[in-house]
Amino acid sequence: ITMSLASARRICEVINEKSDINDDDAKDLQINYGQIDFVNVDFKYNLHAKKNVLSDINLHIPAGSTVGILGGTGSAKSTLVQLISRLYDTTKGQVLIDGHDVREYPVKLLRDSVGMVLQKNVLFSGTIKDNLRWGNEKASDKQIEEVCKKACCDEFINKFPDGYDTWIDQGGTNVSGGQKQRLCIARALLKEPKVLIFDDSTSAVDTMTEASIRDSLEKLTGTTKIIIAQRVTSVMHADQIVILNDGKIHAVGTHEQLLKNDDIYQDIYYSQNKGVNL
Repeated sequence: ITMSLASARRICEVINEKSDINDDDAKDLQINYGQIDFVNVDFKYNLHAKKNVLSDINLHIPAGSTVGILGGTGSAKSTLVQLISRLYDTTKGQVLIDGHDVREYPVKLLRDSVGMVLQKNVLFSGTIKDNLRWGNEKASDKQIEEVCKKACCDEFINKFPDGYDTWIDQGGTNVSGGQKQRLCIARALLKEPKVLIFDDSTSAVDTMTEASIRDSLEKLTGTTKIIIAQRVTSVMHADQIVILNDGKIHAVGTHEQLLKNDDIYQDIYYSQNKGVNL
């Protein structure tokens, strides 16, 4: 009983904790295009920390474009994109969507307009349809099938005896890592977001399947795509590639520009393609 009381107190503390992310500055706005701008952005998780996690970030992402983000472990790639959906607020500077500070959008509307697929994916107990409808609870069977084709899920779903009614165990333990990633991509696509973020979310799929998913994403002209990746092949076809180094933007350019002029990009590219006939 004593141990349970201690746990109960802690649970109540967490439940009753008020979020710093609120609608105090929200206005009646809609996200129509998905243009993103980082303006003089600094960020640190703890205001008393001596060093910023992100420093002096200035970046323009046109609506409907595809942007790749590369960088070593700890270069703050994930932190950068989490500022877009206000999982955190900037310490300094602004993140703008369609010219408005993200703090001016109601939090629910903002997060409904930004789809994010993480490397570590979460599936719930229920059927495949149930899991996908977390993206859009009113989605029809036809809409579900369409996004599954784009995410290359249909090829394994149709092999299951129960198809889209196949039961998924808690955490998705009865499907592979690559299948989980593709189902989570389909779930995000079902939201029809204006901004779609992939945080190393194709790391468990083979390169051929990844290429098919990439081809499908290129056809989403009304959606801004941001792809965080470890593999150069995942982002080399992007409209622009951002190289992050120690929380700062080291370089921005196309694959051809960076391969010609940037030493970090060259190191990544040639190390990953060593021994491959190009």
